[in-house]
Order: sequence, then C-alpha cells, then structure tokens
Amino acid sequence: MTPQGYLALVLHAHLPFVRHPEYDDFLEEDWFYEAITETYIPLVNMMDGLLNDNCDFRLTMSITPPLAAMLGDQLLQDRYVRCVDKAIELAYKEINRTKGDHQFHELAWFYLHRLENCRHVFVDKYHRNLLTAFKKFQDAGKLEIITCGATHGYLPLMAEYPEAVRAQIMIARDHYHECFGRAPRGIWLPECAFTPGIDKFLQEAEIRWFVVDTHAIMHAEPRPRYGVYAPLFTRSGPAAFGRDIESSVQVWSSKEGYPGDAWYRDFYRDIGYDLDFEYIKPYIQSNGLRKFTGLKYHRITGPGGWKEPYRPNVARERAADHAGNFVFNRSKQIEHLHNVLGMNPIVLAPYDAELYGHWWYEGPEFLNYVFRKAHYDQQTFKTTTPGEYLAKYSTQQLATPSASSWGAEGYYKVWLDEPNAWIYPHLHVAAGRMIELARQFRDCYGLTERAMKQAARELLLAQSSDWAFIMKTGTMVPYAVKRTQDHVMRFTRLYEQIKSNTIDTDFLGNCEWRDNIFPNINWRYYI
Repeated sequence: MTPQGYLALVLHAHLPFVRHPEYDDFLEEDWFYEAITETYIPLVNMMDGLLNDNCDFRLTMSITPPLAAMLGDQLLQDRYVRCVDKAIELAYKEINRTKGDHQFHELAWFYLHRLENCRHVFVDKYHRNLLTAFKKFQDAGKLEIITCGATHGYLPLMAEYPEAVRAQIMIARDHYHECFGRAPRGIWLPECAFTPGIDKFLQEAEIRWFVVDTHAIMHAEPRPRYGVYAPLFTRSGPAAFGRDIESSVQVWSSKEGYPGDAWYRDFYRDIGYDLDFEYIKPYIQSNGLRKFTGLKYHRITGPGGWKEPYRPNVARERAADHAGNFVFNRSKQIEHLHNVLGMNPIVLAPYDAELYGHWWYEGPEFLNYVFRKAHYDQQTFKTTTPGEYLAKYSTQQLATPSASSWGAEGYYKVWLDEPNAWIYPHLHVAAGRMIELARQFRDCYGLTERAMKQAARELLLAQSSDWAFIMKTGTMVPYAVKRTQDHVMRFTRLYEQIKSNTIDTDFLGNCEWRDNIFPNINWRYYI
C-alpha cells in the first residue's frame, strides 16, 4: 500500500569537544562517558535489534564533528572502558549491599547486566569505536548520518566574517568524509540557527538539506504553501526542513510530554548523592565532591521529595503505550494533512539525541517500539529520512527562510545575552586575524603550516556555541569561561608567533597534544 505521508525522526547527537590528557581524571569528560552508556549504546542496540528482526526503519542522526572526534579518540576510548569497569565494580558492591531489600537488589542486578552489555558492545562488538556501528547502519540504508558545524559554532553570529562561516561548514564536510567514507547530504545547523546567506555555503559544500525551527519556514519570504510539511528550497539550492510542533510537544513538553510519566526513572536521584560518603567515595570525584554514578533506584512518582522504587518492567510497558499513542497520533495527523494538502507530507520530529536514554532513560525503548509499531501496526505512513524524501519528491516550495533558531523565543537571545555577550568581540577579532593569516601565509609549509593548522583549531574550539549556552544557563560556568579564554589565548599567541616568525615548538606541540581535533584540517578555507 502506498503511504499517505512520512515521518522523519531526527536525533541531534552532539557534545562539546572535552578531552583533557593533562589530567588523569576530569569531571566534564563524564558528559561523554554518560552519553555512551545511556544514549549511544542503547541506540546502537536498538538498531541492531531492528536489523536482526528484519524490521524496516529509517532514522536520521547528526553526529557532530566534535562528538565524532571523541568517539574515535583512543585516549577517550580507553578512559571509557576504565569508567564502565568502575561502574561494574560499584554494581557488584550494590548487589551485596542491597541483599536485604528485594526491589533495590533486583535493580542492582538490572544495572549490572546493562553495564556489562555496554562493555561487551563497546569493546568486543565494535572494538571501542562506535562510529563503526553507526556507519554500518548507514551503509545498510537504515540510518542517515548528517553533519553539523565543525565545532557547533553559532553561524549567524559569525556572519560579519563569511570566511569563518564557510570554514565551519567545509571543515565539517571534510571530517565527515574521513569518518564515514562518503560526503554528507544533510546538516544540522548548530542550534538550528539560520540567517539568509548561510545556504550559499551549504551549496558550495554540496549539502542538499538542513533543519530549521518551525518559524523559519512559517515566516519565510514568500510564505510557503505547504508550511513545514514539505521541504522549502532556498534560492541557493539546499532545502530547509522545518520542525513539526505537534510531534515535538508530545515528547518535549513538561506538561504533556511522555518523559514526565510517574513510572519512568527519576534522573536526579542517584546513589552518588544518596549513600554514605565513605562507601561511595571511590566512585565520586577525587576531591571528595559527589557526582552521578548512573545507578538510580527511584521512579519519578509525583511531586515532592519522596520517591517510590523504579520498576523497569512497568516503565518498559509505559514506553510501549506511549509509542503506540505517538504512532496513532502521527497516523491521524498525516492522514489529515494528506487530505487537506493533497500531497504526501513529511512530518519532521527533531530532538536532542541525549534526551533518549540520558535524560529520559526509557527513550531508546520508546523509539524501538515506535519503529516496530510504525512498521507492523499501521499503513498510513512510513518512516523516512529527509534525504530519502528529497530523492522521491520534486521541488514544491521555493522561498527564503527567516532568521531563527530553536532557542528560547526563537532567535539568538540564548547565545547573545548579558552572561555571554563579552565573548563575541574576542571571537570576531580572532576570526579576522585567522583570515588575515590565511591570506598572508597561503603558500606556507613546514613549521608555519603546523602552526596555521593549530591556530584554526583553537579558533574553531573557541567558537563552540556550547560555551555561550553554558554561561547563559548557569551550569559549569567557570569551565565554559575558561575554555573560551584558553582557546582565544592560544590562538592569539600562535597568531603573534606566526606573524613574527618566532614559533615556539614546545608551545605548539603542547597545543597539538591538548587540542588534537581535525588532524587534517584545511585552514585555507579562511582565504
């Protein structure tokens, strides 16, 4: 039966580049290790299960260049194994400690099995590099992996220096090809932030489509006939796909969203904070400060501090129920759109990948049930990817999307506000200087070229939108400030040394050791 429309689930998998070889243990690296255990491996397991059962599905994931670089980094791979081994050791201790409490004892065994599976998948099945898993699913035609800005830089706030925007896109394209053996067809614009003119650089990179928020399409000029339910082709060529609000609300909304269900696991209750200090001390920070261990024994339950024990089997049943509700609603939505618009619509549902598993522990189970129910239980729609949809349907809308982002209030406020506005004069000066260097030393080689490559890396890392976001939200602010200052400082020192032909090889080598992203970077994109 021919479907009446399509559902495109898009997961944005991104973390800032956090790698600190100068320390044996670094708290912010836990962001990466937690995401592997709670999001990336569960998603890999889900897709492996669907493949093994011959259940057809389509999923789109951005794997940003910083995340791809970390997934492929041997130091971080080894440290993840150390991290998961430590968690397994704690789970064994918990099995002994909870023998007198039947419910918590079962949960301790539950976590041990999950952690041992993570170790097996990571070490034995995919040989410490999960990029090979995602590449396998893409090569099988089930997953479309898309790229992002090289370091998730907020592109509209670089528009004063078009070469910097171009470099973010072209360097990301090159790195994607190194990781996945093909060119990217799509891109997740960092923070879904668009301003007219970015599309011409996407066209140069031969990127065919990108994701924007709803209002970028609805306020496009001229206003498109089919709204967000068909791609909007820009005048430069690449197509914009807009976020569907209805499908997003069912997952994201604090009032209507599925993750708030009382039976799901509570994110904030963790034995790292609940248990006796001397007992938990070997598994928290080396300075004695507590942190999440990943072993959480309580469900959301309801308002207030008291929480009931988590019951994984009941939570899994709730995930199946919610998946059935999601698929039913998408069927009715797409049937209605098909009848009203007289075409086969695409409903684009984009989310942060870390919602699935990290923040919403049952999220990967939910997705698993969504794909299975969409395949077996209905015939109204099929899952697809934006790239697949473009190949199937011809141009239907031509317009210029409006300036926008997916941040609060829909524009640039989150990344340009009182707590973070101070960074942009420094980033702009550095961008201008990088362009100056690229033009002046375009024919350089040897030591000068090494320094040019590292200067470009330091600029790109300073431009990461994550630092401005952290400053705005007020979490880990000293770290975000220090990262911005350190990268600008290193760039400035390299700039001065290149200009004066006094390159300090010890300093350059230390920078290369610390900030080793993009080993084959083409800094001439700044010319």
